[in-house]
Amino acid sequence: MADEQFDPILLGLAQQISRVEGPGIDPILNTFLSFLRRKTDFFTGAEPERVREAILKAADRQLAIAQQEKAKASQSKPAPSMAAAKPTQKSSPAPAPPVKAKTASGKDSSVEISMIDEDSDVAAKSGAGASGASASSASASQKGSDAEAQRDEDADEDEDDKGKIKPNVGNGADLEKYSWTQTLADVNVSFPLPAGIKARDIVCDISRKTLKVGIKGQDLIVDGELHEEIKTDEATWTIEANADGSRSLDVYFEKTNTMGWWPTVIKGDPEINTKKVVPENSKLSDLDGETRKTVEKMMYDQRQKAMGKPTSDEEQKQEMLKKFMAQHPEMDFSNAKFT
Repeated sequence: MADEQFDPILLGLAQQISRVEGPGIDPILNTFLSFLRRKTDFFTGAEPERVREAILKAADRQLAIAQQEKAKASQSKPAPSMAAAKPTQKSSPAPAPPVKAKTASGKDSSVEISMIDEDSDVAAKSGAGASGASASSASASQKGSDAEAQRDEDADEDEDDKGKIKPNVGNGADLEKYSWTQTLADVNVSFPLPAGIKARDIVCDISRKTLKVGIKGQDLIVDGELHEEIKTDEATWTIEANADGSRSLDVYFEKTNTMGWWPTVIKGDPEINTKKVVPENSKLSDLDGETRKTVEKMMYDQRQKAMGKPTSDEEQKQEMLKKFMAQHPEMDFSNAKFT
């Protein structure tokens, strides 16, 4: 179907909405209808009854298609053979239980994902002897699909993003000497410590532009320039005891610029792909007006880039150019090149 060409875009949008507004179909429908209200005359250009009629008509059309597909699938099921009625015949394995979705932080989500196996009826006919081969084939097919998906994902990356690290669950990275996480507002860097190290043994110098961390009498673990300037007033470091019995030195500071994600803590260290950052699982309604506008703009620009379309800033420039061309029809722009 032609609709399938939009599946990657809509799937990414649905996942983003679920992270921000919460799981379920209602937030997705509400977001789409809100877009129609804010960006089109769908709700204001016709009588309310016509608006309801259009929505119900679209829903009825999809419902009819779904029922036809269900009926077709039911009719295509083969009749059970006599061999299947024999007591010695092994019954088909029960369908796998729903899989609990995981949130970005690794916690169980309230959403359950039921996996649809389109080949289950074919596998049931092959009997116990062929079930193992069928399972192996399905496993190989799944691995092939995963590999293909990964190749597609890598192909979609810009040249500048090639070789960059995929962010960890904290939107940072786990490096050899330290790990770090971030939000739009702050950064936390964790350094593993050898046994027996006390606070008096620590060297930690946090300035607006640089960070130095180490142990007295040893080479510094980190000594470099920060990705951006930070607020030193709230910068702190503490020694934390971990669940596995180890200890770490945790350095915390707030960003000066809260409108972007850091690709790295120290300039020159490995960078993450900030386009794959997953924003904090909070509702936009919980944010203040200025922060909310910033987050919405970032989310919009991220979606536009994923679809190969211009960002909000680029759209604004294009709009200004169109107005200028309309105001000066006497000028010839046919050979002009715009960047």
